[in-house]
Amino acid sequence: MKLATLRTGGTTRAVRLDGDLLVDLGAADLGALLAREDWAEHAAAVTAGDARTYPAAGADFAPVIPSPSKVVCVGLNYRNHIQEMGRDLPEHPTLFAKFADSLIGAGDDIQRPEETGAFDWEVELAVVIGRPVRRARGEEAERAIAGFTVLNDITCRDWQFRTREWLQGKMWDSSTPVGPCLVTPDELPGGVRPALDVRLTVDGEVMQSDTTGDLLFDPVDLVEYVSTVTRLNPGDIIATGTPGGVGHARTPARYLTGGELVVTEIEGIGRLENRVVAEKSA
Repeated sequence: MKLATLRTGGTTRAVRLDGDLLVDLGAADLGALLAREDWAEHAAAVTAGDARTYPAAGADFAPVIPSPSKVVCVGLNYRNHIQEMGRDLPEHPTLFAKFADSLIGAGDDIQRPEETGAFDWEVELAVVIGRPVRRARGEEAERAIAGFTVLNDITCRDWQFRTREWLQGKMWDSSTPVGPCLVTPDELPGGVRPALDVRLTVDGEVMQSDTTGDLLFDPVDLVEYVSTVTRLNPGDIIATGTPGGVGHARTPARYLTGGELVVTEIEGIGRLENRVVAEKSA
């Protein structure tokens, strides 16, 4: 299944993508749907004839999970990106966090803060959790994966490297598009360990192109590791890291200055199309 959170009539609704239709699943958003123990059975059972539908063309998608209890991100998880950043392969995942206020929808503008001069892009496969888990191992970790989505981990590099901790470069308001939909593992080659092409362009120029097969720690590894540290709740997001091609690693470095169209896409899941704009005043 492909599931999403649709903006409509001043509110949001959880929907299933059926060809050119979006079928209302009776929940306020996808996070609320995943909170149901039977979310998968319910989402599959609702028919277009029994529920409200919306046209898929021109749909305004909110962040796939508008208010996750946590967004855990992984740094340095593609071998080629680790090499381009001049680092050794890590023994353990490098973790940092984002917050719900960072997230925007699949077609929303990326807000570029005036305080940065090093605004960078990062295409990422993101895991969405579908059941509560703590210290999950093996099949339990696999079953906890509701599906996958696309995330662009926009980063203020100058703030990221002010200190040894990365958080302040990663958590900027309204900067991180995620969506457009969640795709369940049965729809993807490799299932919970999908092998998918990832790609990011800036104004049509390819900046990143790779496959999730290059991940050092795969999605199941990450669910096991993160759930050891903290409980994972339905709707939580794990961003699995980015491949080579980021602007900061280029010679000379290249950053987003405003006005660019950034397209972030993953095979079998979908694409984000976001314009970089000056951050709106609070």
